[in-house]
Amino acid sequence: MALDAIDAVDWSRVPCPADADADADADADADACGLADPPARRPSSARNGRHVPSDLYEPGRAAAGLRALATATGLVRAADAGSLLAGGGLLHDHSGAVFPAAVTAAPILLDIVRHGHPHAAATALGLLDDALAFAARDGRTRVATPYAEAVAICCALADHLRRERDLLAASGPEGGRLLADAAHHWRFDVHEVAADAGGATALGVLAGRFPDGTRTAEAHRVGRAVPLAVQVALSYPLVAGSPDACLRIDGARPGELAPPAALFPARCTADPAVPAAPASS
Repeated sequence: MALDAIDAVDWSRVPCPADADADADADADADACGLADPPARRPSSARNGRHVPSDLYEPGRAAAGLRALATATGLVRAADAGSLLAGGGLLHDHSGAVFPAAVTAAPILLDIVRHGHPHAAATALGLLDDALAFAARDGRTRVATPYAEAVAICCALADHLRRERDLLAASGPEGGRLLADAAHHWRFDVHEVAADAGGATALGVLAGRFPDGTRTAEAHRVGRAVPLAVQVALSYPLVAGSPDACLRIDGARPGELAPPAALFPARCTADPAVPAAPASS
């Protein structure tokens, strides 16, 4: 199953990562990423002493490393595969960079955790751990998902991890740590929304751990390229064991939050979302 999933992806077409230090090169990088036949890998450049992540991503390492890890039958082969994936395939451990390919590969890595050789499973867990840790410090890279156009890479990774909660809970301390880290990247799916004085009240399903107090969040929906910035807080205390939640959302019209809107923590990104239009009183 993992091999079919790997072969189904054109890893050269996975978008390039964002570069926080090379805004002047953003258009050129996007053009290079969008070509049907991308040019040969450019020499890596550096700004402010840090390599540009888009130069570090090597699609061939992603495909080869995942195939090698899925078929590894011992420690040495698993370690070699992990080196490919951590050296430009899914992330670049020396620079602390994570690539959008890590989100694409997350279900494959989780399948290796479930079905792979124990050494391969341990390597896959380590890669997921590094990817989420690097992503949490990224602040710039966004990825397209089935439910939103531009989600912070850490939140997209956390969603994949939560879908395999039982698997990770049974995977020892590292799996438990991954779930705990993923919980900080909460997600709220709006099921119903109603106008309220100065804002809206939304009923929906919460995944992860919502922090106390009022927080800045991003409101996403399919078809909206730029998320809206809103202020959110719990309207009522959460019920233990239930994902149902009610959020007070300040400064947004109900139409801007209509299902299938999804909210994520704004702290995960350095790029500001667009403020929602003031709600009518």
